[in-house]
Amino acid sequence: MAESWVNSAERIGADLHLEMETSGAGGRRAALIRALREAVRSGRLAPGTRLPPYRSLAADLGVARNTVADAYAELVAEGWLNARQGSGTRVAERAEPPGAAARVRPKAPPRARGPRHDLRQGTPDAGSFPRAAWAASYRRALQQAPNEAFGPGDPAGRAELRHALAAYLARVRGVRTSPERIVICSGFAHALRLLFTSPGGVLRGPLAVESYGLDFHRALLAAAAVTTVALPLDEDGAQVCALGRERAVLLTPAHQFPTGGPLHSARRAAVIDWARARGGVIVEDDYDGEFRYDRKPVGALQGLDPEHVIHVGSVSKSLSPALRLGWMVLPERYVDGVLEAKGEREAWASALDQLAFADFITSGAYDRHVRRMRQRYRGRRDRLVAALAAHAPHIEVTGIAAGLHAVLRLPPGTEQSTVKAATWQGIALDGLAEFRHPEAVTSAPDGLVVGYATPAEHAYGAALEALCGVLPPG
Repeated sequence: MAESWVNSAERIGADLHLEMETSGAGGRRAALIRALREAVRSGRLAPGTRLPPYRSLAADLGVARNTVADAYAELVAEGWLNARQGSGTRVAERAEPPGAAARVRPKAPPRARGPRHDLRQGTPDAGSFPRAAWAASYRRALQQAPNEAFGPGDPAGRAELRHALAAYLARVRGVRTSPERIVICSGFAHALRLLFTSPGGVLRGPLAVESYGLDFHRALLAAAAVTTVALPLDEDGAQVCALGRERAVLLTPAHQFPTGGPLHSARRAAVIDWARARGGVIVEDDYDGEFRYDRKPVGALQGLDPEHVIHVGSVSKSLSPALRLGWMVLPERYVDGVLEAKGEREAWASALDQLAFADFITSGAYDRHVRRMRQRYRGRRDRLVAALAAHAPHIEVTGIAAGLHAVLRLPPGTEQSTVKAATWQGIALDGLAEFRHPEAVTSAPDGLVVGYATPAEHAYGAALEALCGVLPPG
């Protein structure tokens, strides 16, 4: 009869599953040898795997310690296992006996070949992630976390992070709020789903949007049958005077994405007046608000009227999109509805990441990192402008000195051919037209959206050289 044993190897922190046939000849010792040999042969015990100490395995199996010791010794003699002083007993690197069929190992999938030069927008320099500082915050967060932090948690997010964010956003972005009005999410797209597309979403369409923006966000809304109405853009930002019967508008007021200009102060005041008069709400996407290079960042629109603006931010540009951490600063009337819409815990951001980020903020590490990256990205943008001045002086960089991308204005009719030429040369970047709302009544000039933060530092010079090589002549 086959018996299944699951052995808790406490001293090495691993479990071992064995199927022992005790009805055969040789008793428990022989059954253990057969079970271990089969576990190695089948691949369940990979070469190099450390086995439990004699005492642990004997206790779990209910056999004498010498039984396990003898079984290990026999398998070492046969070449299935290795035993070294101080290293314990491990599966041998060449555990298959001579003449046995070689175990087939699955081949790793071929790595997809990416572009030689990645100048796509929206991604920070991955090599600049502050690993040591983040690890220190994570260790402190784990050591100081209360026991209840490892339970189901609060749909609003960890209180430690909401308190840290309330203080940070007030100091850096001019946001006026309390921790009770902050809801943690996993990024801007998650915020859109909670606000508009989930069964309990608190807002309804139609939604006014800027005529240029991320198609991914428009597609997300369209899939939920939310109609988007395009607002024209000019050098002063979205023409909010065109707002009609909509009850909500989505704006990027600090740094319009992707065209690069801020919303003019008169229009900031006008859209607040519109929201008050209509009983409407402004969704403020503050996607890179900390990164202004020519002067101090403009304060968040939310500071003008906390009851009519939903302020949304994340760490996707400042730290890494891999963290999946964002936040909504909500008017009081929307808090309960958003929490209800958030629903199942599987959609919540990791509580441990939240605790680590709270420590990262309160320790000052986040401020130091943002300042360091602000200097680095400013240097990247300056190098882009200098390269164009030297090699393509007819190409203008438009928009303010901010963020992680720049727009290059091209001669009329050259955008599509330039993007194709870049692709042929292994350069990944986007044409400005790709971000245009399909129902926009006006269009911007031909242009390229160049993400200068994406390449690694050592590869940036070559990327700029390649870019200049595909730009149309003057």
